[in-house]
Amino acid sequence: MRKTTTARAFLLAAALTVGLSGTSAYAIGGKDNQNPPGPSGGANGNTLMAGAGTSSIKVTQVSGGKGGSAKPVVPVDPNWKPPACWYEPVATPEQVKDAVERLKKNPNENLVPVTPSLSWGEQLMVDHYEKGKTQSDGAEGYKDFNIGKKGKFWRGVVNPDMEGDPEAYDCEKNLFWQDAGEVPKIANAPTPKVLASYAYDQIKVPDTKVEMKPEGKSTVNLPTWVWLDKGTFEPVKVRAELPGTGIWAETTAKPVSLHLDPGTADAETFPSDGECTVDDDGSIGTPYTKGSSKEDPPCGIKYERATDGSPFQMKASITWEITWEGSDNDGAHDLPNGTFEGTQDVNVQEIQSINR
Repeated sequence: MRKTTTARAFLLAAALTVGLSGTSAYAIGGKDNQNPPGPSGGANGNTLMAGAGTSSIKVTQVSGGKGGSAKPVVPVDPNWKPPACWYEPVATPEQVKDAVERLKKNPNENLVPVTPSLSWGEQLMVDHYEKGKTQSDGAEGYKDFNIGKKGKFWRGVVNPDMEGDPEAYDCEKNLFWQDAGEVPKIANAPTPKVLASYAYDQIKVPDTKVEMKPEGKSTVNLPTWVWLDKGTFEPVKVRAELPGTGIWAETTAKPVSLHLDPGTADAETFPSDGECTVDDDGSIGTPYTKGSSKEDPPCGIKYERATDGSPFQMKASITWEITWEGSDNDGAHDLPNGTFEGTQDVNVQEIQSINR
């Protein structure tokens, strides 16, 4: 991890470059890889706009996720975090040349971003990518934009959820060439694990709303049965792939337990720790059947006092076991388990027995 001072240095360099060379930046790439000019890009697809940019990784829901929530699961491990940045192919030789030609026409108005935080003006772009001059850091230039060669120019991309992390400045290698069919052998190159970790926050699991009996109102000292339908809470799988590289990963979230919090200390949970495990058929808990009102449920709550105008806020939290496998053909790998919590109102009435 780079120190904060390093991150500030990159930001300062970017600010000075923008201040000296212009006010906006050219996008490099095909129509599907461009966004309207702006400091951090906008819509779908990759972008080389001034700022962090947007990844071209495509994430699709393969299976599960019925009634998926708009919020991602929360990692159980508080120290885990997704990758802050990585490199991606972003432009053909012709697209870089086109950007430089536009710079020549408007040299005082536009810039070409060469890293997530640094943009170049006409002279630097012409010297390095057209004339092939070596950079000050020793990096060789590219004669005539490498036109005629098969491959693409690559550039760093910052995870939008990690823009404030110092590690987001670990992908500052200037726009560089990579032959077709090859992935650069450098730090922060894309890997199946990078894609799987990026997709972690894209998993849409169902809202955690459990089935309960009795419905509407529970009764003091009589158990309330709680369960989850196996058809709704099935494993969720998403696929992430980086076009043009052959790199992909499929990340799967599988429900493994349900934790019940009654919303009051005056209650007893079943099991006693409130942790209901997944049954062999994929369901959690057992649906209530007539005549079971006085039995202890395998998953449920017994409230010991009635509500007084305000319902108890029962919390149901599902733990999802998350794994991935990918184009490395190395089998399944673990990611941190995730949790997703939902809250439901529970009214409790002061009646010792009822006819169900």
